[in-house]
Amino acid sequence: MTVLLKSLLARPWIWSFIGAAIVFVASIAFTGGFGAGGIAVAALSLASFAVIVGLGQMFVMSLGPGNVDLSLPANIGLASAIAMKVMNGSNTMIVVGLTAALASGLLIGLFNYLLIRMLRIPPIIATLSTSFIVQSVDISYGRGLQVKPPPGFADFTDMRLLGVPVFVLLVVALTIVAAVALDRTVYGRSVLAIGQNMRAAWLAGIKVERIRRATYMLCGALGGLSGALLAAYFRGSSTDIGNEYLLASIAVVVIGGTSVAGGRANVPGLWGAALFLVLLQVMLNTFGADASVRLVTTGIVIIAVITAAGGRKSIR
Repeated sequence: MTVLLKSLLARPWIWSFIGAAIVFVASIAFTGGFGAGGIAVAALSLASFAVIVGLGQMFVMSLGPGNVDLSLPANIGLASAIAMKVMNGSNTMIVVGLTAALASGLLIGLFNYLLIRMLRIPPIIATLSTSFIVQSVDISYGRGLQVKPPPGFADFTDMRLLGVPVFVLLVVALTIVAAVALDRTVYGRSVLAIGQNMRAAWLAGIKVERIRRATYMLCGALGGLSGALLAAYFRGSSTDIGNEYLLASIAVVVIGGTSVAGGRANVPGLWGAALFLVLLQVMLNTFGADASVRLVTTGIVIIAVITAAGGRKSIR
């Protein structure tokens, strides 16, 4: 038992789950146990969105130092508007709207890759430039959009199985697929190999640029999916619906145990990190902290945890 405990504590991602548990207990203790179930369900629901975008960011960051997608917030906002506009409140158009949101994300991911590959500019600059372009399109296309999600799509985000939201269970299934893909497929192993040493991966016969293109497109598609689901959850699209996921998508990846230097990813840690961040916000709300205190506290905690969790992993 002692050996198992030591082995478990040696895993960097376990601390995010411990932190989430501590914050949850503190919130419940403050309220005397009132609303514990509601807090847990809300935390799982909100954490699911961070996990979806975190998965895409994790694959991109696993490609090696400097790889990051800063266009995710704008991508999410545009996808939410496109999904709602295409669905137009009709249940029969749900699949078409989701397809349109995914296609939008795929195109944004492809555009990111083309900027990086053809213009030879760093990913952080390329994706930030894409973000400005997409945000401009989103403002002209989605501002003032009053279309509500189809009743069936909105009800889907409220459906529960044994008290757990169904879409949360689907996100859990998605993370399992991602974990298997990383460990058991040629694509996943190629992503990690490129992150460890791009030149060595190329010499080993890996189609480096093909894998990088697919990875940025995957990240974009997950951003598009998240945008559509967020619009359903919040009962409408918004140009700034994805703003909070700029830092959160990176934070959940690093806090969750993925190396900022690339070549090593950790899927389970995404859930612990996402729950920790969401429950931290819940705890601050419970304590009655105003918006400025919540932002400052959250920022300090994220910086501290990222420094502790990622600083030494960036040294190779």
